[in-house]
Amino acid sequence: MLARALVALAKLFFGAYPRWIGVRPEPRQRIYFANHGSHLDTVTLWAALPPHLRRRTRPVAAKDYWGGGLRALVAHRGLNAVLIDRERKNPQDDPLAPLHAALAQGDSLIIFPEGTRNPDETPGRFKSGIYHLACAHPDMEPVAVYLDNARRSLPKGSLLPVPLICTARFGAVVKPAPGESKDEYLQRARAAVMELA
Repeated sequence: MLARALVALAKLFFGAYPRWIGVRPEPRQRIYFANHGSHLDTVTLWAALPPHLRRRTRPVAAKDYWGGGLRALVAHRGLNAVLIDRERKNPQDDPLAPLHAALAQGDSLIIFPEGTRNPDETPGRFKSGIYHLACAHPDMEPVAVYLDNARRSLPKGSLLPVPLICTARFGAVVKPAPGESKDEYLQRARAAVMELA
């Protein structure tokens, strides 16, 4: 019920319109990776998916921000989010373990490889998580997504969104190429998001 309410509010107040450019909305296991400039990004991308994909797609969020109070209710009951620790207490722990587990059970993910909201229109430097997930799950499709207007609708520090039309542009699948280094892949993945801007 909360999930339906979130989608309805997203569609009503800021559109969350999808544009499928490089892939079709097919029932394939994917990691949708996108630019990150607003707290609306997660809901925009998730609500832009058709219902049959949304049911099996889980946003990834920081446990320190989304792990308590009303935010935890939205994260768990509304979005079925995968929460991760941004700060490792034990260097032996794999911060990607919850993501590997979600992928192993057949879910798709929504991630923001910059790791935090970026006030600029162009995405910042990508962190290595997307590379490690793509290498560990070669049958899964990493799909580049550009989120347009969410940053302007709810900029960092704002409490209420401005009603602007937000669009999620779904681009190409970006898998690591044989012999491609981590840095090369991250640059290519970032470029794939920027090409959709």
